[in-house]
Amino acid sequence: MKRKLAVQLYSLRAEAEKDGMASVLKTVADIGYVAVEPAGFFDLSPKDFVKIMTDLGLEMYSSHRPWCRIDTIDETIKTAHELGLNRVVCGFGPKDYENLDAIKRTADQTNTMLDKLAAEGISLFQHNHYWEFEKIDGKLKYEIYAELCPKIKFELDAYWSANFGANNAAEMVEKFYHRIVLLHMKDGILEDPNSDLKMVNGTYEKKVNLRPLGEGKLNIAEILAAAPAEVDHVVVELDNSPFDMTESIRRSYDYMVKTGLGYGRK
Repeated sequence: MKRKLAVQLYSLRAEAEKDGMASVLKTVADIGYVAVEPAGFFDLSPKDFVKIMTDLGLEMYSSHRPWCRIDTIDETIKTAHELGLNRVVCGFGPKDYENLDAIKRTADQTNTMLDKLAAEGISLFQHNHYWEFEKIDGKLKYEIYAELCPKIKFELDAYWSANFGANNAAEMVEKFYHRIVLLHMKDGILEDPNSDLKMVNGTYEKKVNLRPLGEGKLNIAEILAAAPAEVDHVVVELDNSPFDMTESIRRSYDYMVKTGLGYGRK
């Protein structure tokens, strides 16, 4: 099944900072992407973002700004209405999953947000990183979180779910099949050199070596074959690249189109 191609604009954050978001949106449209998922609006207001995006013929299914948290939920609701979205995203850091007590606290926060958002007609999905796909006593941390939050949906990031080769990403898609509403796709070097850590916001995180789609070690075709048919688009995201980022996003698009795994406007 071919899926529409979207791009997570976090990939092009440096370009947005340098040239403005309107320029980035035009670049994405010119490459051929059908949709965008913003992670901040830079020099545009949310309303101006939507207007320029729509004028370029682009679509939007979700936004990563602002993240939904207990202390930002009112802002999240306001922005969702401005963007015309009826679902928003949450995400958590490594310390929020470091042990069972932390996972329970994270789940309690999520359930509180779910109830408040539901009153506004808004649903909530969660975006994962690699730390949710580590294990406690042989069980995935994400499984524990999912059991404690039965109403939460997932935007599964397939690359992160592999946890640097510890898991099979397609199997992770199958495991959370009925909860997945969106799918992030990146590619890269899956091996985890344990000594190669970096400090981010006071926490040591593993170094990530990403590549344009089709140029790393992720089995993208297998992952998409396992994904629910209701997930009708793929969101391309590259946190980094050894190449020019605009070129990397273009190469990712070309790979998905040439392999018949996705389609765009060209």
